[in-house]
Amino acid sequence: MSASRIGQILPSRSVSVLKGGNVWFFGGGAQDPAGYLVSGVRSMLIPSQLSPFPPQNIARSGVSERRRGLAQEKMTENGVFSRDKVLTIDTMNPTVKNVEYAVRGPIVQRAMQIEKELREGVKKPFTEVIKANIGDAHAMGQQPITFFRQVLALCSYPELLNENMFPEDAKNRARRILQACGGGSVGAYSASQGIDCVRQDVARYIERRDGGVPCDPDNVYLTTGASDGIVTMLKLLVCGEGASRTGVMISIPQYPLYSAALAELGAVQVNYYLNEEKCWSMDLSELESSLAEARKHCNPKALCIINPGNPTGQVQSRQCIEGVIRFAAKERLFLMADEVYQDNVYAEGCQFHSFKKVLFELGPEYSDNVELASFHSTSKCYMGECGFRGGYMEVINMDAEVQAQLSKLVSVRLCPPVPGQALMDLVVNSPQPGEPSHITFMKERTATLSLLAEKAKLTEQILNTVPGITCNPVQGAMYSFPNISLPEKSIKEAKALGQAPDMFYCMKLLEETGICLVPGSGFGQKDGTYHFRMTILPPTDKLKILLAKVKEFHQKFTQQYS
Repeated sequence: MSASRIGQILPSRSVSVLKGGNVWFFGGGAQDPAGYLVSGVRSMLIPSQLSPFPPQNIARSGVSERRRGLAQEKMTENGVFSRDKVLTIDTMNPTVKNVEYAVRGPIVQRAMQIEKELREGVKKPFTEVIKANIGDAHAMGQQPITFFRQVLALCSYPELLNENMFPEDAKNRARRILQACGGGSVGAYSASQGIDCVRQDVARYIERRDGGVPCDPDNVYLTTGASDGIVTMLKLLVCGEGASRTGVMISIPQYPLYSAALAELGAVQVNYYLNEEKCWSMDLSELESSLAEARKHCNPKALCIINPGNPTGQVQSRQCIEGVIRFAAKERLFLMADEVYQDNVYAEGCQFHSFKKVLFELGPEYSDNVELASFHSTSKCYMGECGFRGGYMEVINMDAEVQAQLSKLVSVRLCPPVPGQALMDLVVNSPQPGEPSHITFMKERTATLSLLAEKAKLTEQILNTVPGITCNPVQGAMYSFPNISLPEKSIKEAKALGQAPDMFYCMKLLEETGICLVPGSGFGQKDGTYHFRMTILPPTDKLKILLAKVKEFHQKFTQQYS
């Protein structure tokens, strides 16, 4: 093909001759003055032996296709045409790159690699990895509640309703749930807000829990675990640009869901520090100073509280909760109460108080005005059913137009998992006295919570025998968050490697002992302090091994870097 003939096909400005001599035509023509194809033949590849042009790559106006956001097209060594990816690290959503989630971060990824190495016969100074990094109760050996699994089995395979192996109260619960499902199947979609009879049961549960404070089922939204509800509420709250951008106050240390969600939404994270010297209690003066500082550069609109605490294991007093509600009312802040550990209270003298109950006990000045969303889940407490992803949120004093938008927003994800909704119903509508399953249910529930209380005390006691480790009482939830003293030499070495000092510590602990913990830097902490989070969930025998190994390692580590 002659050069003049090529010029007749497309203007010369549209020609690129690639490495290897092949000519690639793209775009051009009278109807496409910008040089991009509007219609017709998109491109033509001319073999190098037919090309009269020297190798060159012509870019319009001196701006490369990459700079213009266009895919680069090129020939590979074997003569196959390829192009650059449309989605690259440079073109992806930048807020996603700001998301971090320490609970499943580098330590856990390395732990999984070590488990694989052990299976392949690689020799280590230990025979197993003990994971104490995440509150996954059943993975740690906690047994499921029999009644819950019986009803879920019946719901999943209704033919079992004809068998005599299940108690009648389990069958009755399953029939009621199935009758509320489309086609009598938990495989059908439900209403976006959740199955109606389940929301009614949640409302009655909240009323019993809060001593008769009324609950409207229309204000209850079933969710895919508590996390789904929390992120949904944050989506409603976040708006504005620059100094008007929404700020959200979160406790430090915090559960990384909050910082991750705020990063993804491009919101401003406003830190307030819990008081470690007072067993991680909330300090109103700290809230006030944090809010005042934040208002200089953003628009704080919400205050998040985790009670009982994760990762810190504290249970906030009623007096503290009352002070927080008054603070939120005064400063016009939307309250978000993460109460997924409400049954996990162990310490003598501690008691769970729901934010809603305290709000209403303060009287109409607060109960008619303070906006509140509270969250619960099937994943924690005595249930530990993380994989079913069941949960709910209740909204109080929400603007009617905003609540309509909330209902629209949840409809986009169709519905929460129906088996998770069924499980949530069993949690809030458990076997009652006189029913066949009540005695077994109460025995299992009590045994699970009692064992957790024993392990909470054991963890605190053993860690406090280690020089250089200080552990507050584990009053509730499923975690301890001890303070660790690190030698200056280890801090310098960690920083030279580009690691947080407690990440350096936890990685060495994993490599030398097989113990997987999460560094405190993944949750936030005051500058100059170092911590790790560990669950109290492993079986007692393994927990004792874990604590003994941590004690031995810390003493060795301190000696090595002193």
